[in-house]
Amino acid sequence: MEYNKLIDNTLLKADATKEEIIALCEESKKYDFKSVCINPCYIPLAKKELEGSDVLVCTVVGFPLGSMTKEAKTFEAVDAIAKGADEVDMVINVSKLKDKDYEYVLDEISLLRKATKGHTLKVIIECCLLTNEEMVKACELAKKAGADFVKTSTGFSKWGAKVGDVALMRKTVGPEMGVKASGGVRTHEDMLKMVEAGATRIGTSSGAKLM
Repeated sequence: MEYNKLIDNTLLKADATKEEIIALCEESKKYDFKSVCINPCYIPLAKKELEGSDVLVCTVVGFPLGSMTKEAKTFEAVDAIAKGADEVDMVINVSKLKDKDYEYVLDEISLLRKATKGHTLKVIIECCLLTNEEMVKACELAKKAGADFVKTSTGFSKWGAKVGDVALMRKTVGPEMGVKASGGVRTHEDMLKMVEAGATRIGTSSGAKLM
């Protein structure tokens, strides 16, 4: 297996500098990772730094809380694609999910699916804030809306990816959808456990260590 192509090499810190983003891109080209995952303001820079490589530009929408309006997230996604993003990781509205307003959550993901048509859409469900039943429901809604992946975590809440959560997500979405384990995956052994549980993409700020 090409483990490097499972990795979204990630830098989403609020204080990330231009120099750090450039270093992330250089590291990602060296290991030929699947993508760099960065905040939207750095999309043009990453696009320029990765030119000539097959490393993709992944960005985040509604990050990290997911509590902004559907319309705001849609604008973010459209803007990100226009600026060169290849993949978009969106955060669902966790509050609406917990309120059982499933129509809202489905509509939100569907709007983002339309806005990112032709590009990869990953849906961050923030497992650490959800019960197992809520995780299942979130995955079902993401699948119904036509998203490409469900993703465990932002990495900015209580905790990140857990093997059991990844396994539950994989069981729910079946074999045809991607599952991204993100947050706290810091070693090669961590990565192997997530892959064994069903992850097909790994979000990590420790890409080089994983290799």
